[in-house]
Amino acid sequence: MDDFSDIKLTRRDLLIVGALSVSAAAVPSVASAEGAAPAAPSPAPASSRVSMTVNGKVHELELDTRTTLLDALRENLQMSGTKKGCDHGQCGACTVIVDGRRINSCLSLAVMHSGANVTTIEGLGTKDKLHAMQAAFIKHDGFQCGYCTPGQICSAISVLNEIKEGIPSHVSSDLNAAPLLSAEEIRERMSGNICRCGAYSNIVDAITEVAGRTA
Repeated sequence: MDDFSDIKLTRRDLLIVGALSVSAAAVPSVASAEGAAPAAPSPAPASSRVSMTVNGKVHELELDTRTTLLDALRENLQMSGTKKGCDHGQCGACTVIVDGRRINSCLSLAVMHSGANVTTIEGLGTKDKLHAMQAAFIKHDGFQCGYCTPGQICSAISVLNEIKEGIPSHVSSDLNAAPLLSAEEIRERMSGNICRCGAYSNIVDAITEVAGRTA
């Protein structure tokens, strides 16, 4: 029988030997790597031509079919007013108006909106002639840091249109009656737009004022 009494291994030595053994087993030999078939090249991404009207101007774009509407607006058209927040459709910072309805542009592919009419914050007004909702947000201090404000304003405009059209919400007491313009209705309809600064009460005041002007 072999005598191993003269071999002295510390616990640290044993761990090192074990780690080296695992590493050696995980690394393929040079011979097997040389004999392996070369990896297939990745296919080129599919692209598509997209035509859409953004803020009254027609744009023709050649886009990767995976491009979201948000990225097309920001990266291809340099309209950085529409913000990228959570990129999961949970914060509302990317809200734009497409064919009269608000959507989360981070969740929608640009190719889905070929031929659509898109309105972003840049298309609502100018510094010399603000949209009524923009002016009301300034008057009522409906923002602090301002990051969520473009999405808030686009969503607020859509909310007033929904109420005018008689579209009920989860808090509408009678689904067959015209919804009331109340703080409860506004808060429910704006609940998809998060304001980290907490300017919610001021936002409600701004929307209420514009609603009174257009009633």
